[in-house]
Amino acid sequence: MLADAYAVVRVGYRTLLAATPDLILVAEADDGEAAVKAFLAHRPAVAIMDLGLPGTGGLEAIRRIVQRSPEAQILAFGAHEDPIFVQQALRAGARGYVTKHSTPAVLVDAVRQVAAGGVYLNALVAQRLALQKVRGASSPLAELSTREFEIFCLLAGGEKILQVARRLSLSAKTVGNYATSIKSKLAVHSLTELTRLAIRLGLSQA
Repeated sequence: MLADAYAVVRVGYRTLLAATPDLILVAEADDGEAAVKAFLAHRPAVAIMDLGLPGTGGLEAIRRIVQRSPEAQILAFGAHEDPIFVQQALRAGARGYVTKHSTPAVLVDAVRQVAAGGVYLNALVAQRLALQKVRGASSPLAELSTREFEIFCLLAGGEKILQVARRLSLSAKTVGNYATSIKSKLAVHSLTELTRLAIRLGLSQA
């Protein structure tokens, strides 16, 4: 199963998978809710999940799928190489992480490895995780839950409370409560400080 917000991306990977004899695409989804429903309906051997899904959101969708189906083999798909994104995806229940900068061959190899019950990480991502562990360093964002991390990324990217609420199908009050918890955990006092923190951590652009 392939879950990605953009039709053009799904078409590209659909073509790739169609050219790979041992892989068959059985379902697609363009948002978090649809991904959860499609997984439960089709029970694919592997689900490729974009972390940037609208609606429920990629991380939350992964968490919900694994909650309903603990044996789910999920390969997270994201634009970031920072270890915190990998850690959050694995915490949510993914069995691997591939960046969108990877070659088609890497994605196919990752799908096969996860389908076989293994764990797959990009070489660069694995190297950064190992380096972080050796140095004993950890991101302050590691304290955030998967849902808080998703909301942090959206707020730090410049989206307002109402925009985040619409994107994740939540009430503005719920997002506001999450924002308060996030600021408390990260010891910041405003959304502006939240954005500055993201920039310092290399997760956002000035």
